[in-house]
Amino acid sequence: MNETSNFKATALTEDVLRQRAPSVFATGPMAGLSARYTFVPTARIVDGLGEHGWVPVSVEEQRIRNEARRGFQKHLIRFRLAVQMETLDEWNVELVVVNSHDAGCAYMLHAGIYRRICSNGLVVSDEGFSAIRFRHAGLDPDAVVQASFRLIDFMPRVGELVSRFRSRELAGCEAYDFARHALLLRYGTLEEAPVEPDTLLKARRPEDEAFDLWSAMNRVGENLEKGGVSDWHTDRRGAVRSVRPLKGIDSKVSLSKGLWGLAERLANGGPLTPPENTTVAA
Repeated sequence: MNETSNFKATALTEDVLRQRAPSVFATGPMAGLSARYTFVPTARIVDGLGEHGWVPVSVEEQRIRNEARRGFQKHLIRFRLAVQMETLDEWNVELVVVNSHDAGCAYMLHAGIYRRICSNGLVVSDEGFSAIRFRHAGLDPDAVVQASFRLIDFMPRVGELVSRFRSRELAGCEAYDFARHALLLRYGTLEEAPVEPDTLLKARRPEDEAFDLWSAMNRVGENLEKGGVSDWHTDRRGAVRSVRPLKGIDSKVSLSKGLWGLAERLANGGPLTPPENTTVAA
């Protein structure tokens, strides 16, 4: 892979992928796994997607506590079609691949959106493109690559949803309620949350100060994931409370999909209901 830069992204070279996520290039599974486990290195999927125009633009690897998992742990790669790299757009659809070589998860394909203004990497939750799972037992790597074509077919639907979010103006009480439910997605209860809901609605840049659902969702998502926002309240020890950045792959994906689901319910005129599984681990 050649390194290709433009206004929106850089196609990551193999050297960069190896440096940032060595587990992508594991040459075998972690020791002790069942004989039924079919080892398919993520690097093979990267090559297969590349043959169909998908280039990696972002990668991360899960932190580990057990040294036996080093080099086999969960990793996430975001891909973009090479033709999308040629124009400057506010957002682009991406393919999000999650995998591990320690039996920690199945191969997972998600639909994602990268928003250039805030460098947000969203993950879409929609009935038209629910996450595609592939168990490692009897896994056919070609099936993973072929599944990426479903995302290409889904791209127009993503554009329609973004347009609906943009056209949905939020009253002050609706925006507050959206932020309140977003806090529940991450912390489970408002008592556990370090900030008030309206703190999440604060914009980090003038481009995000609009009152539409799309802008509100991105403000809330960025503040919950990247952290650093505070309403200057203190805890029982007198320390100022603030939102800490999310670092776990699962937590970031779960939060993003949850926020997208909340936005869809609002856009469809439905009520915001408390999430079933609320707390998102950091």
